[in-house]
Amino acid sequence: MKKLMLGNAAFARGLYEAGCKIVSSYPGTPSTEITEEAAKFEEIYAEWAPNEKVAMETALGASIAGARSFCGMKHVGLNVAADPLYTASYTGVNGGMVIAVADDQGMHSSQNEQDSRHHAIASKVPMIEPSDSGECKEFVKLAFELSEEFDAPVIVRMSTRVAHSQSIVDTTERQEPELKEYTKNPQKYVMMPAFAKTRHVFVEERTQKLIAYAETSPLNRVEISENAEFGVITNGAAYQYVKEALGDKVSVLKLGMVNPMPVQLIKDFAAKYSRIVVVEELDGIIEEHCRNIGVSNVEGKNIFGYIGEINQAVIAEKLLGEKKEFTAIGEDVPGRPPVMCAGCPHRGLFYCLKKLGVTVSGDIGCYTLGAAQPLAAVDTTICMGASISALHGFNKARGAESEHRTVAVIGDSTFMHSGMTGLVNIAYNNSNSTVIILDNSITGMTGHQQNPTTGKNLKGDPAAAVDLEKLCRAIGINRVRVVDPYHLAETEAAIREELAADEASVIISRRPCALLKYVKHNAPFKVNAEKCVGCKMCMKLGCPAISIREGKAVIDHTQCVGCGICKEMCKIGAIE
Repeated sequence: MKKLMLGNAAFARGLYEAGCKIVSSYPGTPSTEITEEAAKFEEIYAEWAPNEKVAMETALGASIAGARSFCGMKHVGLNVAADPLYTASYTGVNGGMVIAVADDQGMHSSQNEQDSRHHAIASKVPMIEPSDSGECKEFVKLAFELSEEFDAPVIVRMSTRVAHSQSIVDTTERQEPELKEYTKNPQKYVMMPAFAKTRHVFVEERTQKLIAYAETSPLNRVEISENAEFGVITNGAAYQYVKEALGDKVSVLKLGMVNPMPVQLIKDFAAKYSRIVVVEELDGIIEEHCRNIGVSNVEGKNIFGYIGEINQAVIAEKLLGEKKEFTAIGEDVPGRPPVMCAGCPHRGLFYCLKKLGVTVSGDIGCYTLGAAQPLAAVDTTICMGASISALHGFNKARGAESEHRTVAVIGDSTFMHSGMTGLVNIAYNNSNSTVIILDNSITGMTGHQQNPTTGKNLKGDPAAAVDLEKLCRAIGINRVRVVDPYHLAETEAAIREELAADEASVIISRRPCALLKYVKHNAPFKVNAEKCVGCKMCMKLGCPAISIREGKAVIDHTQCVGCGICKEMCKIGAIE
């Protein structure tokens, strides 16, 4: 049956059809929907893990047990999971194991723009890359076969455009493989030095076999045009851009297997043309491979550079000298910068931090938006869980000068992901540091996924819920308190008191995300225009429901959720 499907949904369909049994992931845009869609199939056990490392280790354990397994993550999540990945390359698999890593070219929702192909090369793990939804499904099924044939986990590299675009997918029925027998084999699965040395030899031999496979693999294909002016080697989403922008003016070598890459196939293709252009996003990995195997007539990064996305218009202009319009939008679309939602519980906390002039070590999540004007409260954001560790280092470096005026902020899900160990470090090393956990009862930025603090699992069933207060105390923090960020005076007082203390402390800023369906809101507020003097105090909150018209504040009742923070801000009582 043919269906129009999102790339991530097609990927999940491939998991289903291939007989995948176990799925463990951590949400991360643009990969999140793969696991959410997989959870809809009753035949698949699917879960959110606390972080990507745990997810990959879970998937590897399921594979060793004999099941086909999967874990998914975004590109920076693969950094977290790199430890098990590199060793999984040595142990290999039993049941097939597939890993999705979704790169975010253009940094639509990420803190960096890394190219995950480097991880595949360094770990010596095969990586394949689809170009549309149909290939997503088919490549996943083939990835399981490759995994079992070559005794290796297989990475399927996605991108924002492929993950979140739609194309036709031809669905088929699920093929349920039998659970492979598990046999005790320490030489394969116990990676202590004596055994790992032998497995390293296996990895190198496997790489040579994979290169030979790549030469004739259906994942790689040559499309010859009689009208070709030159040849193009490309992969992933860039293949779609090349076809649309250049048509039959070029011949194309499409690489669906991006690690390891073929040698003779590329040489034979390059020999047909005096000019070879590699069109690939981010780093010049294909281009460098071409040069390493002796293809001298190749160029690419000198034309397109290393930063951001490539598109059809850029390709047409750079390679044909033609300016073309490929968008269907007839007029300019106004910019829509990200902003915390009306009623966001983080807004009141950040306002208090800004008011107190506190230095804020930030983290990854909705609350990163606290760095934007007019709040401008966040000083640093590095990676998941880094806020607490960075705060500790900052305070150890600057001493009492910063201990009483610097805090870390971290979300509940991020705290469970990788913040706990930072808090252990603070307690263990006697750090006079104040940590604020922004508990909005959900994983917000990636679209409201459950986490170990919410009391529900991926499918919404009841689950054990971590008690943050008890956990922090168990870690060794004596001063733990909870505040409601809708109450500014209470929140400000708590921050002042904990910063003044001469020991480590945790403030839990607790209020559910305003967008959660079960959250009941108060009636919206309005501005009494006769009382409003246009002081703009309410505008300091950066609430999208508040604006100034004709010198007076106005509240959009369709956005306002009645949180009441602006009413607390208004000293003349104009907000009612």
